[in-house]
Amino acid sequence: MASPEFALRGPVGGVGGLGDKLGRLSWLLLLLLTAAASVGFMLLFSAANGNIDPWASRQMVRFGAGVVVLIIVAMVDIRFWMSLAYPAYFGALVMLVAVEFIGVTGMGAQRWLDLGPFVVQPSEFMKIAMVLALARYLHGLEPQQVSHPLRLLPSIFIIFAPVALVLKQPDLGTALLLLAGGCMLLFLAGLSWRIVIAGVLAGLSAMAVGWRFLEPYQQQRVLTFLDPESDPMGSGYHIMQSKIAFGSGGVFGKGFLQGTQSHLNFLPEKQTDFILPILAEEMGFVGAIGLLGLYLMILGYGLSIAIRSRHHFGRLVTLGVLITFLLYILINTSMVMG
Repeated sequence: MASPEFALRGPVGGVGGLGDKLGRLSWLLLLLLTAAASVGFMLLFSAANGNIDPWASRQMVRFGAGVVVLIIVAMVDIRFWMSLAYPAYFGALVMLVAVEFIGVTGMGAQRWLDLGPFVVQPSEFMKIAMVLALARYLHGLEPQQVSHPLRLLPSIFIIFAPVALVLKQPDLGTALLLLAGGCMLLFLAGLSWRIVIAGVLAGLSAMAVGWRFLEPYQQQRVLTFLDPESDPMGSGYHIMQSKIAFGSGGVFGKGFLQGTQSHLNFLPEKQTDFILPILAEEMGFVGAIGLLGLYLMILGYGLSIAIRSRHHFGRLVTLGVLITFLLYILINTSMVMG
């Protein structure tokens, strides 16, 4: 959410004093983000069996740093971010290429760069850099020009270059996120329905061929997602345990810190991928729906900013960030519910 549009009431950061710029910040949006993050702090506290360490404390520090960055970014004139769009994209692209040669391998994949004090995952930077570059390019086009074959080629490059590099790592999940996010932003910018339908049909036709190029563990993930009960004690075990947590929570949940699936370590990666089942078990259906409602409010607020924007680049960046946020919500909740 590093778009200046996303944190400003007005569409473009103007010239003014520090007090004026702070006054234009959308504090309601920041409040909604803080509320969503606070739910995360609470769940990480529970995942650690009632301890603020190691997860909740670290997440609080990260969120605090993120808020500072958000405010700084929001007060910078949007034209600066527009001028930075292409350099940021090609910088992230160079980092992805570097991963192929000097990347750090972990958990069977080569996805990280060791920069001394930090180990970074360039594909995470690319999620924002691609949105910026695509918005910068589409900013100069009329909606009817987006579908023109020659005009479409640069957009295809901006999307598919990082997708190909991320697939090589391999990281199928992030590659699909980049592909889906880029294509959805293209559509919102004016891409013709005919091209969208043709692309979907081509993608479906290519699935049978693409299946052969997936790693065995990637194929197993897809099969497990479609039918977790087929191997309940093996590859389907994690999703089965997650669904048990959802069911055992009932309507109102067992109560804070009373969840057994997480505290007895039946849930894998309970502090990351499977944190939503903790909420569902301890706070029930009401708590889970409440969190999804909070996410919906954030998305709705962001959409209202995009609609009111008078700056096309800012509108597209806002939509791109919202799409990325929405995809994360949909994919994670779908995964943990089977």
